Amino acid sequence: MITYYSSNKTHLAKRRSKRKPEKKKEFFFINQQIRAPKIRLVGDDLDKVSELIGQDIKPDVYPTKAALQWAEEMNLDLVNISPKADPPVCKIIDYKKFLYQRKKKEKELKAKTAKTVVKEIRFGPNTDDHDFDFKLRHARKFLEEGAKVKAYVHFRGRTIVFKDRGELLLLKFISELEDLGAAEALPKMEGRRMNVIIQPKKSKK
Repeated sequence: MITYYSSNKTHLAKRRSKRKPEKKKEFFFINQQIRAPKIRLVGDDLDKVSELIGQDIKPDVYPTKAALQWAEEMNLDLVNISPKADPPVCKIIDYKKFLYQRKKKEKELKAKTAKTVVKEIRFGPNTDDHDFDFKLRHARKFLEEGAKVKAYVHFRGRTIVFKDRGELLLLKFISELEDLGAAEALPKMEGRRMNVIIQPKKSKK
């Protein structure tokens, strides 16, 4: 008996495997969604809660029903910010404003990460003064623009014996740029290269 197999299943499997897994959306339990009988209440606005209900409310464990009532009286939400804690950690806040601020912070972090630029400057162990000064000017410009500078000395063939010369060159390079940047660490060897990364100093406002 001859059995024939359709290639459609294999094709579908391949198509399915190409799908990227969806990112899990952040979710917070709020108000009546909080089922725990007690919660740990925290936050910077507990003084306002105290004034409203006429009771001194400090960061502590309280019955969930009481916290819900306080949130309702203040026209705010009881938000579970740490569901894995026992008891859950909650805040009395404006939930929509809370989400907006979190998204804003995430965007700012992504923007900062995206703006990090690293410029490379290459030297040889026998770099002369003219070439050194030329590359130094470029490095100053990069640091002024807010970019990091990765300077390295590349040792070809037998020039590997001049490691000390390469190290002195990079130390001089760091010293000449100390008004604009600071080295993340001392020069170090990686294969046939001696590297140093200089990060720009924050400009004074």
